[in-house]
Order: sequence, then structure tokens, then C-alpha cells
Amino acid sequence: MTSRRPLIAGNWKLHKTLAESRELARAIASHVGSGLACEVVVGPVATSLAAVKNTLAGSAVGLAAQNTHWEDSGAFTGELSPVLLLDVGCGHCIIGHSERRQLFGETDAGVRKKVAALLVHKVVPILCVGESLEQREAGQTLDVVLGQVEAATEGLDAVALGPLVIAYEPIWAIGTGRTAKAEDAQEVHGAIRARLAELKGESWADSVRILYGGSVKPSNADELLAQPDVDGALVGGASLSPDNFIPIIDAGVRRAES
Repeated sequence: MTSRRPLIAGNWKLHKTLAESRELARAIASHVGSGLACEVVVGPVATSLAAVKNTLAGSAVGLAAQNTHWEDSGAFTGELSPVLLLDVGCGHCIIGHSERRQLFGETDAGVRKKVAALLVHKVVPILCVGESLEQREAGQTLDVVLGQVEAATEGLDAVALGPLVIAYEPIWAIGTGRTAKAEDAQEVHGAIRARLAELKGESWADSVRILYGGSVKPSNADELLAQPDVDGALVGGASLSPDNFIPIIDAGVRRAES
């Protein structure tokens, strides 16, 4: 179907103690082993990053942070920089999540700075974009989502952007049990890829992995991942349990092998 390797990423948000994080990481690492046809990444809370990295040693499961600051160091109490994320073993970082935008005042301009900073240090940004229910009902989905994509990549060419991953997460579907229909997800993913081609070139746009996020679970993963422009999933609640996350990983493998 495509040469893009599927990516299944788990966002653990503000869940799991150290012991619980190790237990979950151990179960996922055991399933993934030294590698699968799809890529797997987990994003624990910051206090568990080092412990999870140690638990994942010897497996192909990657480590993601849930946020970063754009400066390498300085008087930024409570923040983590790309330098520190790299130091603890993170290969990926989730940025621009709707919860960061809505609850913590994150802006398009700030997200763009984070994208650029992560890429400088060769940490893969997982850029989250998505519309609210009100915006969707007003027919503004593509305007909102494509505007966020443009703002986050402004001033960066395809070479600089390199391994950027985009995650389309309709806000109304996050943690609600509601999921965009597979064909609706495909429409938005296809529009994102088309806009990237216009902005940065078709060759790079065709290589970008675009994930779907928003109440992904074992029962809908295969249908979502069967769409031509859905290259994986950013999984929230279902990533907190091996019984739910591992079947989604397996759906990613089936996507890769189809």
C-alpha cells in the first residue's frame, strides 16, 4: 500500500507511577521484542522516562516525551529541553497536543519553535493538530487543521523538517469514546498530505507519516489503519493497558504487511 512504516505511539498522559510504568513498558517490550514491521513508541510521564528507557533496553520500543521547551537551557522552571530529552534517551516528543493548547495556553508560534528545536537535536516531533466539535460542526475542520500544520512548519524546508510526524487528533474524539469515521479521518489525512506537498514538495509529503488519534481502540484500529493516508495511531487511554495497546500494535503490523 505504501512504503511508509506504520507508527503506533502511546501517550500515557498523567498516568502511572514508576512501578506501574515499568510494568507496562515490560509487557509492551516483551511483545515487540527486537523489532516489528511497524514502529512502536511509548510516552510516559517525565518522572518515569529514565526508568522506562531502562526497562525497554534490548527491545525496539522507542521512548517519547510528552512536551518540551524550545530553549536548550536557562531560567525556565519546570521545563524540559530537547537536550535533556535526548540525554534520557527520547527519540520522539509529542508536541502541540490539544490538552497543551487548551489547558496550558500553548500557541501555534510556540509549537513551531518546539518543532524547530527538536529537529535541531534530531528528536522526532509528533505534531498534534485537530479541531473542536464546534469548529467541526461549523465546517471549519480543514481550515483549522491545515492552518495548524502551516503554522508549525512555517520557515522550515523539507530537509529541515525531515522525519516530522503529524498526528491528527480531533479534539471532540479525545477520551470521549467518539471516533471519526474511517473515511472522515482519511479525508483530513489526505488534505494534510496534499497541503504539505503544496508547501514543501510532493516527495517529502509522501514520506511523512500521519497518525490518527482520538479514542483509537482494538475494535476500530484495523478500519482506521486500512485508510491509505492513515499511517498509524497516537493512542491515549487504550495505551495504558497491554490488553488494549498490544492489539493496536498488531493492527499496525497488519497495516505494514498489507
